[in-house]
Parts: sequence; C-alpha cells; structure tokens
Amino acid sequence: MKIAVVILNWNGVALLKKFLPSVVEFSPEATVYVADNASTDDSVAFVRSNFPTVQIVENKGNFGFAKGYNEALQHIEADIFALVNSDVEVTQNWLQPIIKTFENEPNTAVIQPKLLDFKNKAYFEYAGAAGGFIDKYGYPYCRGRIFDTIEKDNGQYDDEIEIFWASGACFFIRSAVYQEMNGFDDDFFAHQEEIDLCWRIINKGYTIKYNSNSVVYHVGGATLDQGNPKKTYLNFRNSLLMLVKNVPKNSLFFILFFRLILDGIAGLRFISQGKWSHFTAILKAHFSFYCSIPNTYKKRVRFQTTKYYQSTSIINQYYINNGKVFVNKI
Repeated sequence: MKIAVVILNWNGVALLKKFLPSVVEFSPEATVYVADNASTDDSVAFVRSNFPTVQIVENKGNFGFAKGYNEALQHIEADIFALVNSDVEVTQNWLQPIIKTFENEPNTAVIQPKLLDFKNKAYFEYAGAAGGFIDKYGYPYCRGRIFDTIEKDNGQYDDEIEIFWASGACFFIRSAVYQEMNGFDDDFFAHQEEIDLCWRIINKGYTIKYNSNSVVYHVGGATLDQGNPKKTYLNFRNSLLMLVKNVPKNSLFFILFFRLILDGIAGLRFISQGKWSHFTAILKAHFSFYCSIPNTYKKRVRFQTTKYYQSTSIINQYYINNGKVFVNKI
C-alpha cells in the first residue's frame, strides 16, 4: 500500500522542529508531506532546508483544518492518507499495525491509533484517547477521556475494536473513501469535522476502528488552546451542524431541542465562572448555526444510521451517576 503521511501546518515552525524528526525517522514505509496553510513564518523554508525528502504542498490561504486538508490532498496520490497534527510525536513501527488492518479488512475505512499525552505519557490525550463514541444526544466522548476526566493508560484499552469516530490528531483513511465522501466539510473550518466525516462514512456502511498496537503522543491545544473562545465557538457551532447533517430524521427535532437547552445551561455556567467571552462565543455559535440550517440540511444523505449510538446520556453518567470512565453501552 502507498502511504502518505500528511502534516497540516500554519505558522508552526517550532512544532515542526520538535516533531517532524520523529515522523521522518519512523515512517520509512511512507512519503511524508507538509501541507502548509500559507504560513507567514519560515515553516516552508525550514522544511526545505532540513528535510529534503519531505514533500511540500502549499495552499493559497489559511483554510483551517477541513479545507486545508481538502485542498492539499488533491495534490497527493496514495492508497492511505495518514493525517497527522504538527504537534504529534510518532513511535517506532507505528505504521505497520495500521497497514496490516487495512490490508486484512477491506471494509475498514478509517483507523485511529492509541493517542497518549505528550506532556504526561502515562495518560491518554484529550483529543481522541482510545477511540471515540457518541451518546444518545450527540455528545462525543472517548474511551480514556470523558469531558475533562482523563484516564491513566493501564492497558485497559489495549485492543482493536470498532469505534464511532477517530481523532483528527492522527487519522488514517483510505484515499478512495475520502474522495467518495468529498473529504471534510469545508464549512466546519476546524473542530469536529472528523466526527462528521466518520458519521457519514458509517452511514455508507464502512467501519471505523481503533488499533492500540500503534501509539502516538499528542500535545493537544498547540494551535488553539482549550481556553480560547474561538475554540468554544467552533465546538458549539460545529456540534449542532453535525447533528443536522447526520441524526436520523425521527430523532432530529428532539435532540436539537434538548441540546439547545443544554447549551443555554453551559452559557450560564460560563457566566457564573466570569468567562463572558465564552458565553458570547456560544451566542455567536448559535446565531451562525441558525443562519446555516437551510444549507446544512441539504447536505443530509438518505440513510442515517443509529448503529453506534450509546443507549443513554453521557451527561447523566458523568454528572449525575459520577461515571468518570468509559462504560460500554452506557
């Protein structure tokens, strides 16, 4: 299989200096690319000078995660795209288990490796941990991370299982499936576009998997940290857009109604914490969402699966039942 490891970059020369060496060293089976989103620092010059084997694709603007990859991957030929954040350290033999699964399982379209915290390597990392799921109200969470509770890696998720979504921090996908799905949704810009893509892929009958035999370490928040109101805006808006696109029609109104109430509660919680900029970000997210409903609804496909929904609410488990770790079929 022809593998392309593609690192999306925007003004991230410091991250490239720190993490690109491990990708080059431990990816002999692949061609490594840096897809640059019109950086104004010396990212491109640094890669050209220090890593002559790394291919560079230069986008014409800062298109964010979604469109940034969509534009760059048009210029890359491979059987498998490995989309890797610029703040990810890979490990020796990280590609072999992934390649083996793709070779043996033709219906598997996307794979996520075990994602651990670069800053505290004994623990899972927030962005994807040991594979993503979604609850009955459309809230995404991970094995190894529910809301802000992170589990220590004690081998409890050393397995290879089907999941609902794979983290965009390190996201392997068959190029043919990526093209069939028309890639990520450009309207998302960044955040949760990988969940939306996985949901659409599952609606098409493909499988998403997690493989613990491949391990990477992710810094997380290196390009947009958790305390940034823009991150709040994108997460709240994109979560609602994703629901309109993918929730089965007979459940859509109820789930949206419930989610809008919970978003209001989240906004009041930000006010109580004195985080007015985050409260404002939620308001902006909702106004943007309401304006986007007609266009987003047109993107729905005919078949909407309920295959991977968990049976109850992650909010009930976490806040009411004090369930801080993953439980299958919560």
